Amino acid sequence: MGLVKHIGGMAGLVMLALAGCAQFPELEAGETPGVAEAQYPRLVPLEQLLTGPEPTATVEVVARVEGRTSGLRARAARLRAARVGPGPGIERRVARLRQKAAELRAQ
Repeated sequence: MGLVKHIGGMAGLVMLALAGCAQFPELEAGETPGVAEAQYPRLVPLEQLLTGPEPTATVEVVARVEGRTSGLRARAARLRAARVGPGPGIERRVARLRQKAAELRAQ
């Protein structure tokens, strides 16, 4: 039993070492032109962010979000009502396969 644990531990170490050899995609390849020369964003004090004006949503944005919400709620209701699992067609096929298996056993 000790040998099995030792081999299992060694296998785990080998797997861990192999995981370190993975090839990672180069991040620079995904940059759009001009990103390397772009200015860093201006840093502002946290107090200025906390005491700034409250964000407001336009009527159009509110209507769009409410429409999406009602659509998602309707979809959730349809999914809750949907029957999940085998349907009557599958039950017939299972019964037919069981009958065929019984016939084959009888031969």
